[in-house]
Amino acid sequence: MLNSKLNRERRKKELNYTVQEISEPQKLLKKIEELKRSKIKNLVKERLEEFKLNSRKSSDEIFSELCFCILTANFNAEKTIKIQTEIGNGFSNLPLTDLINKLRLLSYRYPETRAKYILEARKHKDLLKETIKNFKCSNKLREWLVKNVKGLGYKEASHFLRNIGCFNFAIIDFHIINVLTEYKLIKKPKSLTKRKYLEIEKVLSKIAKELNLKLGELDLYLWYLETGKILK
Repeated sequence: MLNSKLNRERRKKELNYTVQEISEPQKLLKKIEELKRSKIKNLVKERLEEFKLNSRKSSDEIFSELCFCILTANFNAEKTIKIQTEIGNGFSNLPLTDLINKLRLLSYRYPETRAKYILEARKHKDLLKETIKNFKCSNKLREWLVKNVKGLGYKEASHFLRNIGCFNFAIIDFHIINVLTEYKLIKKPKSLTKRKYLEIEKVLSKIAKELNLKLGELDLYLWYLETGKILK
């Protein structure tokens, strides 16, 4: 009877040890691996193919994608998609006042500031495709965008590049930070400086490597975990 009791205690300790061994980061990896084996994988694949096709589109269409990323900063992504569809080529040719009024009519939060950013960005429109081609999805390309396009920080520049087929950058917004914080991979930052952004990007790079994913692909899975949606 004593032996039986000792065996039960041993099994209980072994079980507790096994549970403790499954860390929060490992739980996240497991969840993403499960998504990779589900129908979500096909949705991610379809979205990535759409992004690749975007790089072959006209200068106006690529510029529209840039404007989408300027507008989506601190604003709802789904609403911004609708605004992008409504405005269309207006990003390239509407006068400032008309663009402000259009954004205001579409209930956009920052109509004046972001309209000014878009008009200023037009000076890069015709050379945007060539610039992207010359830099070949390198870190220098992201740095160029952050330095030369007002309204683009590291998150917005990375978002734009992912949406035109450059998948080697992390798009770190509050959704991604929430997931990483929940699974004990980072401490929630008070602000997202360049240094902090690049630190978190390194964490995401390690996760992507572990899962055999590109950073831009991992973002879609993480976004799905947090929102239940695959957007752009």
